Amino acid sequence: MLSSIRKFSSTIYAKILLGLVIIPFVFWGMGNSFFGGSKNIVVKINKDKFSIQDFANFIQSTGVNTRKVTPEEVDKLLSVFIGDKLIEMEYEYFEIKLSDESLSKLIKNQKDFKRENKFSRTEYEKFLLTKNLNAADFELQLAKQEKKKQLLNFIGGGIFPSKFIINETFNKINQKRNIEFINLNNIFKKEEIFLEDEINSYYDNNKDSYKEIYKSVKILEIYPKILIESDEYNDLFFKKIDDIYDQIIKGKKLDNILREYNLGKSEMFTFNESGFDINLNSIPNLSKNLVKNIFTLDDFEPTALIENENKFFLVELVKTENIQNDVKNKNVRKNIILNLQIIKKRKLLSEIISRINQDIFFKNDFDKLSRDKNVKIEKLILNNLSDNKTFKNEILEQIYSYPEKKIIVVHDFNFTENFLIFIDKVENASINDALNEYEEYQKISRVRIANGLFNTYDEYLKNKYEIDINYNALKTVKNYFD
Repeated sequence: MLSSIRKFSSTIYAKILLGLVIIPFVFWGMGNSFFGGSKNIVVKINKDKFSIQDFANFIQSTGVNTRKVTPEEVDKLLSVFIGDKLIEMEYEYFEIKLSDESLSKLIKNQKDFKRENKFSRTEYEKFLLTKNLNAADFELQLAKQEKKKQLLNFIGGGIFPSKFIINETFNKINQKRNIEFINLNNIFKKEEIFLEDEINSYYDNNKDSYKEIYKSVKILEIYPKILIESDEYNDLFFKKIDDIYDQIIKGKKLDNILREYNLGKSEMFTFNESGFDINLNSIPNLSKNLVKNIFTLDDFEPTALIENENKFFLVELVKTENIQNDVKNKNVRKNIILNLQIIKKRKLLSEIISRINQDIFFKNDFDKLSRDKNVKIEKLILNNLSDNKTFKNEILEQIYSYPEKKIIVVHDFNFTENFLIFIDKVENASINDALNEYEEYQKISRVRIANGLFNTYDEYLKNKYEIDINYNALKTVKNYFD
């Protein structure tokens, strides 16, 4: 079942489901929680009400119902659900339609339904059959997707950037920059020696962060030899597997099943979500995926038959414990040192950034920092925005966002790479109409303008529609999927 879902994710229908919303309506200023007598309504957009069932059906339609859905994921899916409904309201408002003839052409042009480069009705029917879909539902979703595409073309279509904007785009990407930089990590390394008192103090103040869930479980792998005294995975083996599954559904415990089918003894293991025991030793033959499946078990349904990597495991949860890891635990100690390093990094970065923002950090301070900390200043010429031989792309984006003679601090998302940069010289670039790339930069400029329009359109919709969320109903949905 799971493998078919993974295959399904690459199909046209999955693309329709996952591409329902092109504009990300995430940062909405939602209205107040409403209700009296509308307990089953999860969200109201103007006068239209959408029930818990509507939203639950939407969640299931994305395929996430095959696994546990966290409350945070439900919140994100609600944003997508609302965005989807807003887009539908908009293309209805603008009376965007799709004729049956156009829909037919759209289907016939999908490569998924072609054989020898021609539309094949057989391929189309086979697709619907294998995905357990009916033609009406699939074509409805495809029509919705096309209408949304037409709506966005309606909003952002017809844009033709001026030569000035195209040149600005070209310059932004292709200008040369002469910079000087200090690798701040070379400073951090000299200050990353921590005393035992510092480590113990951090541990004492953050003890709860080092509690970890451990599950004790009984496990037995079931294979033909022990179940049917054969080496073959034949019909009899799978019939007995189905029988065992039925026994579990009826509430039978693992030990009873072992006796009934003469399967021998199970093994007991205690491990965390990473698959390590209390002494941080890995457990043989316990794959990450099997551990993940075991951690979905709870006290209400402790016994399960788990299929993993074409193997079958009979599993029963014995107990779940929240264990306090000791400060001497090597993983705990490693984490504490990492956090102390981050704290020191951020402190130094904050001090420098604060001085830069107050315009009291100059080139002579840049040079002085190099001397005081005994770290060298390196010089580099960046040829364009894609010149990532020295810096990551996300750092280059930051460097190219500031003007000449500016001192800046740049870093990646996790603060693993940190640099103090002096932008010494900027050599602007101009595009020539005759260049082969002119049309390419024209398209890039058009996309930039369109993105600006879509952001404006997002704000427009925010003010056009009144959105109210029933947080009690939303909680019901979260409890159901959790």
